[in-house]
Amino acid sequence: APPGHTQDGGQEASFRWQCVDQPIGKLLFRRFLEGASEFTAAGALWAEIEAFEQCEDTEREASAKRLRSRFFTPGGSEHCGFLSAAATAQPAG
Repeated sequence: APPGHTQDGGQEASFRWQCVDQPIGKLLFRRFLEGASEFTAAGALWAEIEAFEQCEDTEREASAKRLRSRFFTPGGSEHCGFLSAAATAQPAG
C-alpha cells in the first residue's frame, strides 16, 4: 500500500510497521535476512545499529568506528555495498 494508507483495522501497511514495530514481524524478517546468504550482512548491520543505539554515550565513537570499518568500508568483513554513498557518509561535525 502507498505510504499513509492503511490495512483493514486501520493499521499502517508500511515496512516500519510490519518489520520493525511488530515483534513477530521483526523476528520473522530478521530470520529471513539471516537465512539468505546475500542478506546476512544486512541482518548483521541491523543488529549492530540497534546495539549502537543502546550503548552508552562514552562507547558511541568506538562503536561507530567499528560499524564503519565492518559494514561501510569496501573490503570490510561484511561490507554492505548496496547502501548509498549518502547512507554511509560520515556525519558532519
